[in-house]
Amino acid sequence: MLAFVPMNDITLVGIDTGGTFTDIVVLERGSKASSIRHCKVLSDPSDPSNPIVEGLNKLGLENRELQIIHGTTVGTNAVLEGKGARVAYVTSKGFADLLTLGRQEREQVYQLRQAATTPPVPTDLCLEVSTRISADGSLLTQSSDEELTQLKNRLEELEVESVAINLLFSFLRPEEEQRIAEKLDGRWFVSRSSRILPEVKEYERGMATWLNASVGPVISRYLKRLQIRLPGASIAVMQSAGTTIAADQAAGQAVRLLLSGPAGGLAAARSIALQTACPRLMSFDMGGTSTDVSLFNGEIALTSQCRLGTWPLSIPSVDIHTIGAGGGSIARVDKAGMLLVGPESAGASPGPACYAQGGTRATVTDANLVLGRIPEATLLGGYLPLDLKAARRAVEALAKDMGCDILDAARGIVRLANEHMARALRVISVERGYDPADYALLCFGGAGGLHACDLAELLSMQRIIIPARAGVLSAMGMLVSEPGRELSKAVLAPMATLTDDDIGQWFQSLEADAQTQLTNEGCEANSVTFRRQLELRYKGQSATISINWLAGADHEATFHIAHKKASGLRLPHPVELVNLRLSARAPAALKSIDIRQQGKDCREIEMIQMPELAIKVPSCNRNNLHAGEQLQGPYILTEPVATTWIKPAWSVKSDEWGNLLLFHQDGS
Repeated sequence: MLAFVPMNDITLVGIDTGGTFTDIVVLERGSKASSIRHCKVLSDPSDPSNPIVEGLNKLGLENRELQIIHGTTVGTNAVLEGKGARVAYVTSKGFADLLTLGRQEREQVYQLRQAATTPPVPTDLCLEVSTRISADGSLLTQSSDEELTQLKNRLEELEVESVAINLLFSFLRPEEEQRIAEKLDGRWFVSRSSRILPEVKEYERGMATWLNASVGPVISRYLKRLQIRLPGASIAVMQSAGTTIAADQAAGQAVRLLLSGPAGGLAAARSIALQTACPRLMSFDMGGTSTDVSLFNGEIALTSQCRLGTWPLSIPSVDIHTIGAGGGSIARVDKAGMLLVGPESAGASPGPACYAQGGTRATVTDANLVLGRIPEATLLGGYLPLDLKAARRAVEALAKDMGCDILDAARGIVRLANEHMARALRVISVERGYDPADYALLCFGGAGGLHACDLAELLSMQRIIIPARAGVLSAMGMLVSEPGRELSKAVLAPMATLTDDDIGQWFQSLEADAQTQLTNEGCEANSVTFRRQLELRYKGQSATISINWLAGADHEATFHIAHKKASGLRLPHPVELVNLRLSARAPAALKSIDIRQQGKDCREIEMIQMPELAIKVPSCNRNNLHAGEQLQGPYILTEPVATTWIKPAWSVKSDEWGNLLLFHQDGS
């Protein structure tokens, strides 16, 4: 069955643009029946809209009315590659060098001579105005109309594309930034810190405002181009917090899209957790270019302390740890003769050697093909044949440099990639005080199923879940993602001086703003739900702890308990309210990924020669398994968008939804 929010007949499309593949999932719902189809298309970094149109055409959806939810890496790539818009940074007099100075963090703490770094905004593009707001919100000085006219003339001379405005204490008096923006007459894309991140910490606020100004025009151009190419489509974009925003609103909040793609995987993980009655998951999403890992304890965890490349990203985002390890990660030998894998990737072009697209360097995918974990007859994405001879040539060249045979070289590539990914999983579990053995490993992405058993063994985990359509699960997650907003308000006041009425009125104002934004996207006002949180700290601290707000509750007592649990200390200091945080959600178009799997009574079982084991191993299409059917490893399960390698000592059972449940034979 399919679980829906009531609506008219729709064609719902989830799109996840990755570094190697663009994944497309289509759910067609009619009055009598529903169907789901999907495909993978090689990504095109020069124009990400090309594979989207190509994939929709392959699925026969050209010129159709579509409801699209899109996870995009356009903004992310613009930041990482330094290809954002030319931005002028406008701030209060005396603070032009704020973004250059940053937090004075050192990448190499004990290195006496630090490598020179490029500031986010060149000095000649950092401009100052007289407007100055004090820490209590009062206006000390204000720029004259003549000064703002001079600012506009200067911006024209500098030939900038967008403007980031970040006045000191702007969150206490947002009308001053609004006044400057209005004086610019709409000539530039303008990003205001009091709208993007109205919180304390001027550096983090300034960085978020600059990032928004940098990627906003890039996102805007891309989405307009996509809309022109898909005139019948209604497009929403996945945000970093795991919620969606309408495309026509996305450019103004572009900084909230920078973890757009990985967020879809966690939205799907939430649905899988409910299906399998397994609320504690470690998600492992291995694609062609990178691997994303996260800890799931019944709900999607958010954080405001991310980094994108070298830049801090203080916008609420899904708590994901990403490393440069994927199926396309290139293996090489350094000058000392040591094997290295990643972070450089073959990407979509030329791709791994086995793609036969011109790649010649050995990758993780090539190694898996040489070892027989990927059957030679596999059509990648359901259409791309693999070239085993090319893969062998690439791995043989590496083996020669390593002074070993081809199988040892292939095993070394896979083993080293596994160690990188296991280390990432330890970062989000062991290093935070969680035992991996208490969790199930949720593996997805095109390459996730090939490494699932290896990783579980490295982490002493007994259970693995490989969901149905694992190769396109992030795109599936788009379909169950909720429209939403993450809003905040800086307060900076002792809790003892605030009443429930004070806090309640502030939340009501935020709720009205969020509800207006969501209803403008077509959501029903009475369907929007809210989660209210307070960010508290002891006076004098910089770090905060978030607790839920409920009128009438003793929030100071709750904070004391939370602080002692986190640090072991309860201090005799006053408690300070730093920020209010509001999460607003509207119902998703699709409530859950409840799509029952129907196995076949008769299926082909092929015996695949496994050079790694020197035996033949049974292989079949995983979609043909019956619910409850159990198989013993070694076994290879295939599907158009992914391959699953079941190692010896592991057993696998398919549930009614088509999820594969793996158990180590020594486990329960």
